[in-house]
Amino acid sequence: MSINSFGARRSLDVAGESYEIYGVDAVEGSDSLPYSLKVLLENLLRTEDGANITAEQIAALGHWDPEAQPSHEIQFTPARVIMQDFTGVPCIVDLATMREAIADLGGDPQRVNPLSPAEMVIDHSVIVESFGTPKAFELNQEIEYQRNRERYQFLRWGQTAFENFRVVPPGTGIVHQVNIEHLARVTFVHDQDGHKVAYPDTCVGTDSHTTMVNGLGVVGWGVGGIEAEAAMLGQPVSMLVPRVVGFKLYGALRDGVTATDLVLTITQMLREHKVVGKFVEFYGPGVAAVPLANRATLGNMSPEYGSTIAVFPIDDVTLDYLRLTGRPEHQITLVESYARAQGMWHDPDHEARYSEYLELDLSAVEPSLAGPKRPQDRIPLASSKQFFERTVPDYTSSPDVSVPVTLTDDRSFDLRNGAVSVAAITSCTNTSNPSVMISAGLVARKAHEFGLTPKPWVKTSLAPGSQVVTDYLERSGLTGDLDALGFDLVGYGCTTCIGNTGPLIPEISAAVNDNDMAVTAVLSGNRNFEGRISPDVKMNYLASPPLVVVYALAGTMDIDLATEPIGTASDGTDVYMKDVWPSTEEIESIVGSAISADMYTRRYADVFEGGSRWKSLETPEGKTFAWDVESTYVRKLPIFDGMPAEPQPAADISDARVLLKLGDSVTTDHISPAGAIKTDSPAGRWLSEQGVARKDFNSYGSRRGNHEVMMRGTFANIRLRNQLAPGTEGGFTRDFTVDGAPVTTVFDASMHYQDAGVPLVVLGGKEYGSGSSRDWAAKGTMLLGVKVVITESYERIHRSNLIGMGVLPLQFPDGFSAESLGLTGEEVFSFTGIDALNESIPSTVHVNAARPDGSDVEFDATVRIDTPGEREYYLNGGILQYVLRSMAASA
Repeated sequence: MSINSFGARRSLDVAGESYEIYGVDAVEGSDSLPYSLKVLLENLLRTEDGANITAEQIAALGHWDPEAQPSHEIQFTPARVIMQDFTGVPCIVDLATMREAIADLGGDPQRVNPLSPAEMVIDHSVIVESFGTPKAFELNQEIEYQRNRERYQFLRWGQTAFENFRVVPPGTGIVHQVNIEHLARVTFVHDQDGHKVAYPDTCVGTDSHTTMVNGLGVVGWGVGGIEAEAAMLGQPVSMLVPRVVGFKLYGALRDGVTATDLVLTITQMLREHKVVGKFVEFYGPGVAAVPLANRATLGNMSPEYGSTIAVFPIDDVTLDYLRLTGRPEHQITLVESYARAQGMWHDPDHEARYSEYLELDLSAVEPSLAGPKRPQDRIPLASSKQFFERTVPDYTSSPDVSVPVTLTDDRSFDLRNGAVSVAAITSCTNTSNPSVMISAGLVARKAHEFGLTPKPWVKTSLAPGSQVVTDYLERSGLTGDLDALGFDLVGYGCTTCIGNTGPLIPEISAAVNDNDMAVTAVLSGNRNFEGRISPDVKMNYLASPPLVVVYALAGTMDIDLATEPIGTASDGTDVYMKDVWPSTEEIESIVGSAISADMYTRRYADVFEGGSRWKSLETPEGKTFAWDVESTYVRKLPIFDGMPAEPQPAADISDARVLLKLGDSVTTDHISPAGAIKTDSPAGRWLSEQGVARKDFNSYGSRRGNHEVMMRGTFANIRLRNQLAPGTEGGFTRDFTVDGAPVTTVFDASMHYQDAGVPLVVLGGKEYGSGSSRDWAAKGTMLLGVKVVITESYERIHRSNLIGMGVLPLQFPDGFSAESLGLTGEEVFSFTGIDALNESIPSTVHVNAARPDGSDVEFDATVRIDTPGEREYYLNGGILQYVLRSMAASA
């Protein structure tokens, strides 16, 4: 029970039931706070304990200064944790490992349980092996279960062994769509001491796109898996109260403009505005014109523009969506009553105090793409041909090459740069949105009526975010049209957007690799970073689902869709994009008639049960897991091996070597293992040594529970450019433990350095670690022996994750970089002043880099441990070690 210093605890009557709430209006200044900060304020009121959360901290949040830079630390306690299986499996591996480790420290293994509700949706494991056939879904799911049986058995064990942990089985939907359609409560209720306590639904998730739930008014964001584990174990999330950007919307979208066009426009605006680490909050008269699905799409893309969240307040649109998705009427009444009582109901005429302001007239949004390698690089559709022609020379040495190709079915054609080799309706971003999914179906219907088909070099796929999408496409009669164009159902999962594209058509792959071609992928996703979609595809474009269908028909990015035909009709006439593009009226008519609440209630009635494949899996028993030392999927993580009951003091670091010297915009996709495992990579060689056949390598994501694979894949992205090994691309570096410092793999060099007792450093540029909340980007960095990372700036999640794994994040002095300081990566580094962390957080540590010629480079690097909580994690060697020691000490 909260201390209740402000007398905030009171009763709220909702349809005859009494709830206890903590009224934010008890705190002076709360009435003008942004919506998101009111949610944080309630969180502090409800969890005030006089130690970690004090009355002074609560009062300070009420008097939040929007102009000030973040400096006020709070301890945020999320209501729940949401996970997907790629990032979630390591969480459960760690919890299983902690059960054994706490026993070694004299504690009770069964104390290790999620204390907050934790839900996992298995959605990242399906790969598009089969496509363009009615059997694709079954064939892909069969392969998925064959490859992932060990992981799925482990997760079924976790579901029975751990309390407060539930799993949504494979083939059900994408985590973020399942979250908004079913798991999100919007207003949470918890029984405490015989009282029903109501409070805002908040969450943290092991995927950066957890922010999709912001569209429902739920304050939640992505964290590293290690932070999520700590939250599950009762540790609050330590954070600085952020600056809040108020984004005013007015007007309405024009006919023919999609939610994807809107989100790509706002992504570009916010990335240019620089919102990394900030909250973004939408308000104003245009909010009511933004459907819930569009709000969720905007929230989903928050990581792409770098904000922590991108939230919409609660209003009638929120309630209508809850009603549509089959939430109980009493819950909907509670949501409205609670929001109004707390001043969290959206008033378009009220403007809260914000740190910064942006605005957009929705009618100004135009059809757009983004690419070819970053989601914030918006391209007006009208300029896409010129942009492609201007940029393709950057991706191939032969911009004008034409390669004759003959497929196994004897179809022949000339393949050119810009050919669309992948056209995928995929990912949570857009498949949650009925308007763009129905629009894609209508484009397919019109194209089918003209007799159009995709070009033979295009790999097509449809991977909806939930089974409800299949229901309304069926009810509207659009499934057959999509199937006719090769957009058959391939699975319910993230697929292409996370690199589970599967192999290209073999003849296309051979032509591309033999001739250094720059073919393209068009997908309705949120990520298009280099090397992410397919190792064969250099140029990736984000687009709306209907535009994905159009590009599949056109078959090339080298086209002006306004003036050039996308195909030839059965009667020989040219067909243009305008001939197949549906009107807003057509879309809304079908959306209104084809979707109903019964679809959601039926599909989610037994969402945790799973089908026959899931139920037939043999499930291990016991409170601790019986590790299989031969397993290539799930292995006990060694981070707790030999851990003492008390941490060693922080100490200075001497004689460190640079493992990698990297440039700007190095993402967690570059750092963390993802996508396919190459045969000749360190991970591929290790799997071969274990007797795993090449066809069974699966993906890095599916093997995230095995540190032997993952550490070998860290910094191994095929597009990574390590300036320490110029002329190479991929996971290569120089090994200074060997005479002549030859070029070798990052993993092999790391092992030599660790054998020699040499600590390692990574040098980076701006926005280091942007991208998904990949815990393995930090875990792998730590396991490779990296002790310090020095960059010009960090993305929020990765910096936090590095600390969570005991790696010290430093920042070059303002205005300086590795280049301006003359650092080449050949220096020997020493760091002094780290030991000051034993007492407090120093602002800087001194860095000495000794050059091979005997001269030195010296500078003071900024310490990016930002809060006392992060300092405790670092001193303990990581957040999990801190939690484990705390649990053992309180036994």
